[in-house]
Formats: sequence, structure tokens, C-alpha cells
Amino acid sequence: MVVRELRLAVRRPADALSGLAFFLMVGSLFPLALGPDSALLRQIAPGVVWVAALLAVLLGQHRLFEGDHADGSLEQWLLAPAPLPLLVGVKVGAQWLVGTLPLLLATPLLGWQYGLGEEVMAVLLLSLALGTPSLCVLAALGAALTLGLRGALLLVLVVLPLSVPILIFGSHAVTQSLLGLPAAPALNLLGACLCLALLAGPWAIAAALRLALE
Repeated sequence: MVVRELRLAVRRPADALSGLAFFLMVGSLFPLALGPDSALLRQIAPGVVWVAALLAVLLGQHRLFEGDHADGSLEQWLLAPAPLPLLVGVKVGAQWLVGTLPLLLATPLLGWQYGLGEEVMAVLLLSLALGTPSLCVLAALGAALTLGLRGALLLVLVVLPLSVPILIFGSHAVTQSLLGLPAAPALNLLGACLCLALLAGPWAIAAALRLALE
């Protein structure tokens, strides 16, 4: 399944890189609009980068299971010897590799625009590495709950309230690092959210897909 997702990304690079382009565009607009005030840019950097990452993750997620539903792959997943939560977890992990990992690789470019130091940049990357998988799981849950429905607005309404704690912990970790304070407590909370998402998320997504197929 991972190889299949990678092949689809190679065949349709625009779909795979649209989130990256959106992430860079949104993150670059604020330095251009606010000017060269380095103190202000460093102050807003954590929130801007995290909101841009959330929107980039949600971009196109309403189509996550549509192709598999249209060609009958979801029905085959139910009949497969492997458990459905495992297949769902593998697909979400592959989607993170294809669509979200490039965001982490491009984050230093945004950090340079906001004047972030090396230590703050390391905390930002670590927070994104811990938080974006949880966002992908939540987006996949929203895609499963809204499977067969038109439009992406409903998915956004489902996922955004659940994403608020991750946004708070992620931006707080970077803010603490900017102030010279320890970021470990916020990072630990992000790790706890990730453990919860990995343990409960695939089961919830699998249950939502079974309901959509009935």
C-alpha cells in the first residue's frame, strides 16, 4: 500500500505537492505584508507556521478515501486477511510521507524568513514532527466520516475543533523556546496526543469506513 501511494504521488505530482506549495505561500505572505520588523515576525512565527501546516494537511484530505471507494478497494480491505485498522494506519502513514514530510523539509526556509535561531528552529521541527501525524489522523477521520458527501467544508468543521489542542501545544513549545524557557512540557503533551492518535485513530477511522460502506 505504501508503494502504491508513492507511485500515485509520482504520477500526480501536483496533488502531492499542492500542500507544500500552499504551506510555503501562506507562511511567506506574512513577512511580506508586515515588513522587516524582526521582533514582530519572531513573535507571530509559531502561530503562523502551525496554522499554515494545519491548512496544508487539510488541503485535499476530503479525497483521501474517495478513489478507493470508487474502485471498490475499500470493500476489498474489509475482506483482506489484514485487520482494517492496520490497513487504514498504513494508508495514513503513507499519506504523511507523501504530503506532510515535505512540509518539514521546507520549514527551515520559513524559519529563515521569520529570523528564528537554530535552537528555536530545532524545537519547531520537533513539534511539527510530533504534531503533524496527529493532524493527519484527525484529517483521515474527518475524511472517513464525510465519505460520499460533497464538498470539503464539513470535513473542516469536523477536524478543526479536534485540532485545537495540537495547535496550542505546538505553538506554545516554539514560543517557550523563543523566550528561553524549556519546551519539553509542551513537546511531551504533543507526544501524548500522538500516542493517543496512533492507538485510537485507526480504529475510529475503520469504524467510520464500515459505516460508510453499509
